Amino acid sequence: MKYLLIIFDGMADEPLAKLDGKTPLQVAKTPYMDDLASKGRIGAANTTPQGMAPGSDVTNMGILGFDPLKYYKGRGAIEAASLGIPMDTTDAAFRTNLVSTDGEKMIDSSADHISTEEARELIAVIDEKLSTNIIKFYPGVSYRHIMIWRGGSDNVHCTAPYKFHGQPFREHLPEGDGESKLISLIEDSYEILDNHPVNRRRRDEGHLAANMIWFWGESRLPDIPSFLREYGMTGAVVAGVDLIKGLGRMVGLKVIEVPGATGYVDTNYLGKAQYALAALDEVDFMWVHVEAPDEAGHESDIEKKIRAIEDCDSKVLGTILNGIKKRGIDVRILLMPDHPTPIATGAHTSEKVPFLLFDSTKPERNTLPMDERGAQDTKLIVEFAPDLMKMLLQAES
Repeated sequence: MKYLLIIFDGMADEPLAKLDGKTPLQVAKTPYMDDLASKGRIGAANTTPQGMAPGSDVTNMGILGFDPLKYYKGRGAIEAASLGIPMDTTDAAFRTNLVSTDGEKMIDSSADHISTEEARELIAVIDEKLSTNIIKFYPGVSYRHIMIWRGGSDNVHCTAPYKFHGQPFREHLPEGDGESKLISLIEDSYEILDNHPVNRRRRDEGHLAANMIWFWGESRLPDIPSFLREYGMTGAVVAGVDLIKGLGRMVGLKVIEVPGATGYVDTNYLGKAQYALAALDEVDFMWVHVEAPDEAGHESDIEKKIRAIEDCDSKVLGTILNGIKKRGIDVRILLMPDHPTPIATGAHTSEKVPFLLFDSTKPERNTLPMDERGAQDTKLIVEFAPDLMKMLLQAES
């Protein structure tokens, strides 16, 4: 038996007037999800513990089988693990976005989805000019990077930049221990980056300038057990974003790098599925994560989100299911979003999400759809996210 956790990030949404009261997931053509749902079970899961924010760090940790209330210490350290950055328990890690501003307002928290090549050039100059013996910058993918403050404090509140698009960013500057240093770094970065040759070229080409850094996801290194120790199984993860790779690496999963996996709607959907299938020849548990629907939700782009969901279905799920059929292997599959990312707000919410549980050895007859209506109508409710992993791995469930 092989076990697959497939997460289409932020896929869940809310009814939209432009879609005649339907959600993007309900409108999207998803024949593979529909077929799997007809032979599996549909449930609804609460993936955000009370009192915690509905971020992908918290929700994915829970779905992976680890209680965020017990193990979560912040986002930055998880992404640092993905990059192989050494950390001590006394260090503080900060997710560092390259963002676009007009000097006053936050225009785009992804810097117009800057390319990794351009971003690395900008982070290199930031590291050269702003790093010290205790502060160091590390490049990641696209707009997502890391700052480590040796001996620094994570007792500071930093706001994720996607939460205040179009607003004056000075109203959302860090507050707490070390705030003056963090604010100084942010302000200095604008002076360094705004007129950098990379940004002059980006403006000439009609793109937004990546002209400032922004800190959030303040954290320390968590003491979290391995997946093998917790569940007695080896596994691997395929993802395009550092957060998921880092969480996988923290719990001892093999991180599989997929060429062209961008964490955006232009990601290598087929490659993710193909690499996941190949990994199943070596491991029993496979985690496949696709960020694209979430990014489209943050952009409040209805058509882009529908297309991302359809690509997830046809290119990822379809490829995996066809590959499994050719291999003739038995599988259990848990497929779900980690949280909703509604088009209306462009931000995550903590509403329950639908999930699909399928066992090829025990097909069922089901009429509930794999969408938000199915989550409303089902009697299968999971309030504690780590129970989802137990449901996936226990064949008798």
